[in-house]
Amino acid sequence: MITLGVPSKGRLMEKTFQWFAARGVEMRRTGSDRDYGAEVADLPVDLRLMAAGEIPRELAAGRIHLGVTGSDLVQERIPAWDQAVEILAEMGFGHADLVIAVPAWWVDVTTIDDLDAVAADFRAAHGHRLRIATKYHRLVRDFLRDAGVADYRLVDSQGATEGTVAHGTAEAIADITSTGETLRANHLSILSDGLIHRSEATLFRARRADWHPEDRAALRTLMDRMGLDSES
Repeated sequence: MITLGVPSKGRLMEKTFQWFAARGVEMRRTGSDRDYGAEVADLPVDLRLMAAGEIPRELAAGRIHLGVTGSDLVQERIPAWDQAVEILAEMGFGHADLVIAVPAWWVDVTTIDDLDAVAADFRAAHGHRLRIATKYHRLVRDFLRDAGVADYRLVDSQGATEGTVAHGTAEAIADITSTGETLRANHLSILSDGLIHRSEATLFRARRADWHPEDRAALRTLMDRMGLDSES
C-alpha cells in the first residue's frame, strides 16, 4: 500500500478531492472536520490529511510515497528538489506567482536591472544593503544570483510581507500573489521581469521512499485509474 499526503483543510483540500474524483479516484473523510481520518475507495492507498507545508518535508524524507502540495513549497523547502521528488501531474489549481515588488513611488525601477542599480546606490548612500522581505529565501536568492543582483540582503517575513515596506522593515519584497491586488493596495509594484516562480498544486512522487514491488504495483494501479503515465 502506498501513502498519499494531501492538504488537510480549505480550498486546497476540496480542489484536491475534486481533481482526483474527476479522474475516477474517490477520496472521503472518515470522521469529523476536527480529525484527520480519510480514505481512498477501492484502491491500495493510505490517505493522510496533512498541512500543505508539511508535505514537502515528508516527501523529502521518504515518509510518504506521494504528496499534493504547491510547487513553490517543494522548490523552496527541499534542497536539490528534483533529486528528491518527481512531478507526476500538475493539477491546474492553486495558482500563485512568486514575484519581486518594489514601492510604487520608485517610478524609475521597473526591471531587475533597475533594482540592481538602486541596490548599489542604496548601499553607497546608507552604508548597508537594501532589504528584501520574504519567506522564500532559497528561491529568491537563486533568482537574484542568476540575475546578477548582489547588493541586497534577505530579511525573513512569515506573515503580512506586503506590509514590511510601509513599516520600514524592508525596502522591497518577494512574495506570492494570485491577482496582485494586495500588493497594489499596499502601494507596491511588481517588476516587469520579476517573476521568480509560477506555482500550482502538483502531485509529487518521493524518490527516497521505500518502493517495494507491491508499492510500485499500487502506484501503477492508481495512475492507470487516473489515466496518467504510470512509468516510475
